[in-house]
Amino acid sequence: MTQRACPRPEIQSTAHVLPSAPHSPMHPELQQLLPEEAFAMLQDKRVAFIDIRSEIEHFFVGNPKGAINIPWQDAPDFELNPNFIKEISHIAQAAQPIILICRSGHRSIDAGNALIQAGFQRVYHVLEGFEGDRDEQHHRSSVNGWRFRGLPWVQC
Repeated sequence: MTQRACPRPEIQSTAHVLPSAPHSPMHPELQQLLPEEAFAMLQDKRVAFIDIRSEIEHFFVGNPKGAINIPWQDAPDFELNPNFIKEISHIAQAAQPIILICRSGHRSIDAGNALIQAGFQRVYHVLEGFEGDRDEQHHRSSVNGWRFRGLPWVQC
């Protein structure tokens, strides 16, 4: 695992980029997809599918089949990945469609905002995320989300 302990130089702290804030404002160009809509769009192999959760979440909780893991934040301190934009640039071009997924659809807003600020033009985030919202017992994957909806996923 790579330790990422530096703040991200590409991102300024503004009201539009709040690391892991539960209700960050969305950039007007950031588009939203329900899990089924994202899955349908992913049938086009030109679409980049990025799981922005931590490596631990990606491998041990499970991940959408075919998603590439580029953490927005990662262990041990869960600070922002200073290389996030650069890592995305290695697999996607600015005009290429990019779909981001996280646990519940909040971090993907922050990451999507950052990509748009960096010049990416077709950025989408998956509403509900991989695990979705918590139920009354505080369990995930029982109310909504990629996994709840029976879309393809794998686990370590």
